[in-house]
Amino acid sequence: MEVVVTHQKLPTFGGASTSFVRQTCDMSFFERNREELKAKGFDQSRLPPGQYLTDRFPVLHVGDIPSYAPGEWNLSVGGLVESPFVLGLDELKALPSVTLTYDIHCVTKWSKFDTTWTGVRVRDLFAMAGVKPEASHVMEHAEFGYTTNVPLADITTDEALVAYAFEGEEITAEHGGPVRIVIPHLYFWKSAKWVRGLELRSSDAPGFWERNGYHMYADPFREQRFWND
Repeated sequence: MEVVVTHQKLPTFGGASTSFVRQTCDMSFFERNREELKAKGFDQSRLPPGQYLTDRFPVLHVGDIPSYAPGEWNLSVGGLVESPFVLGLDELKALPSVTLTYDIHCVTKWSKFDTTWTGVRVRDLFAMAGVKPEASHVMEHAEFGYTTNVPLADITTDEALVAYAFEGEEITAEHGGPVRIVIPHLYFWKSAKWVRGLELRSSDAPGFWERNGYHMYADPFREQRFWND
């Protein structure tokens, strides 16, 4: 909370002037947002430091939004696997799926609670491919050459999905449809929109935003936004 200190002169009495100090408290947007969070009955520990809660779903990305003809989109799984493969959208949807609800957090400081996604667990796709023992990291490849890197352990949790539905509907193009990655415990740039490939690797390497100053891991509860965080 910011405290603003001002000095104000009082009216003159008998030729002598006096002054008093007035303090005003200006509650910041983030503080007001947390107070609203508390008033709504949410557990405040769900909101990472430096974040604000929104009911909106802001649209943020680099470059154009791709469009696909029917049957055009597919996903490749390769790199350090025994059996690389490519799946079309209908093939992906035919696999066993889960519907999960969790909070998401963007590096631009907004958070959205209780979002619901449907898709296939990434680890199930990797099990189909047969991950080689030396694999430790994954590079997500998306349209227009976009990439982002994650440790293998983080993209194979119960919650990590190759998602094709949001709130019971197809994921809209501006939010990464027809298919995107969802890894809710990392800042959301680690959940690539318009994903087209998952590459298993034996070492870490920076993706697009990581080469441009963003953190290699991106834990929102540790505010790992940039290189030195």
